[in-house]
Amino acid sequence: MRIPLIIAALTAIATSPAAAQAAGDAAAGERVFGQCRACHQVGETARNLVGPQLNGLFGRRAGSVPGYNYSPAYKAPAVAEKTWSPENFATYIRDPRTVTPGTRMVFAGLRDEGQIANLVAYLQQFGADGKKAP
Repeated sequence: MRIPLIIAALTAIATSPAAAQAAGDAAAGERVFGQCRACHQVGETARNLVGPQLNGLFGRRAGSVPGYNYSPAYKAPAVAEKTWSPENFATYIRDPRTVTPGTRMVFAGLRDEGQIANLVAYLQQFGADGKKAP
């Protein structure tokens, strides 16, 4: 039977360093978030700063945090109709100004795929209420 070989292969893939990196490490992502902290907050007491708070980011429409004055770029239908996902956030955070021309976000971007995966894992912990998922 080949089933044990298939299971062993899938287990090896799932536990490989590349798979672990793709899943991200939330603790390492918290350190990466240090680069974002000057402009963004997460957590139960998060508020808008230079940039919007990032609680409940994934699944939220772009440019939709109440009380935040977004760049005109985020008010354009092509952007405002988008919903944040880990995949489009990863694309965005590599080079925000190229992905969303006209944004006021001055961050140059993250180029390291591991850092991006870790940042996504960190941000995914926070619900819209700012509470960390258990």
